[in-house]
Amino acid sequence: MNPELARLIIGHVFLHSCMAGMRLAAPLWALHAGYSPLTVGVLLAAFALTQVFLALPAGRFAEAYGLKRPVRWSIAASTSGALLAAAYPHILTLSLAALLIGGATGSTVIALQRHVGRTVMGQTELKQVFSWLSLGPAFSNFLGPVTAGFLIDHAGFQMTFFVMAFFPITMWLWMRHTQEPVISAASKNAAKNNVWDLVREPMLRRVLMVNWFLSACWDVHAFVVPILGHDRGYSASTIGFILGAFAVSATVVRSVLPFFAQHMTEWKVVMTAMLIASAIFGVYPLLPNPWVMGLFSIVLGFALGSVQPMIMSALHRITPDARQGEAIALRLMVINASSVAMPMLFGAGGAAFGVTLVFWAVSAWVGLGSRLAYGMRHIPDENRDADMRIKS
Repeated sequence: MNPELARLIIGHVFLHSCMAGMRLAAPLWALHAGYSPLTVGVLLAAFALTQVFLALPAGRFAEAYGLKRPVRWSIAASTSGALLAAAYPHILTLSLAALLIGGATGSTVIALQRHVGRTVMGQTELKQVFSWLSLGPAFSNFLGPVTAGFLIDHAGFQMTFFVMAFFPITMWLWMRHTQEPVISAASKNAAKNNVWDLVREPMLRRVLMVNWFLSACWDVHAFVVPILGHDRGYSASTIGFILGAFAVSATVVRSVLPFFAQHMTEWKVVMTAMLIASAIFGVYPLLPNPWVMGLFSIVLGFALGSVQPMIMSALHRITPDARQGEAIALRLMVINASSVAMPMLFGAGGAAFGVTLVFWAVSAWVGLGSRLAYGMRHIPDENRDADMRIKS
């Protein structure tokens, strides 16, 4: 891993940790304040709502201006949201903070993934670089919840929100000297493209659908585990460490993926992860104590943590260089539309039928969806230049 990529990863850790910590702290605040699981679901959905509507404009903005300008705006929005929650914790201000922080994090992801994807060529290099880049969110999903859980137990919710506000600022210290490639004329004219040219590509649709199924697995774990832990009387620190165990294992698997990238086939990795997730969700609500839940979270983290580099590698190989910002934005729109709808669906289902049935429903759904991953075997080894099927 080169030093510049390392700086980008470290910076991304701090920005993403703000959202990861707030995604634990905000729903726990709502539960302690007496709000229902459905309200908590709506609050969590707010972290994804702005990403649905901002993703495509953010992708085109990144195509036109590169990396640094989108990141500066994102840092400002994320810091403002956390400070607002710290100044006046209320369900409305927390919802507004979730909208700001979620939108900022999503815009940064698009700009970073576009920037990194344009610095390499070839299937193996793509899998390696996206494996390294995916370490950022994986580690932040440990750092954010564990830090937030500790602060909630020992300093209260307002101090937790205040500390989260300083995480995004740190990102700029790490990435301010990043060198950006020259922006092509095709990229500057990205706003004139018709996004339906991308959507009409069958393999791109398949990759987006697979990503949607896997995103639901992350959502159900992040949303239902705090509710399950709260119902069982676990402390915020205990719930944070269960989620943190998942994040650590995802980080570990992503840290070793670059060394085995040339021996890994994308569709095999993705389909295996979906089948493992299906099995674990089937037994998760029956687990007897937080130690066993943490163990199964580790296994789930290993499975799901291996997926994003494979998805991103496949996405870049079926998308023209000048439209990769749009393709990444489409991916983010799909998974965040899921993150808006799924927590509300999970919340309604949990309130009506209990969280056990939510786990079982997702288990069956993801297991059946693994057939889509099998179809990814038809992606050619190289599909980025002369023989592209998507007009640039």
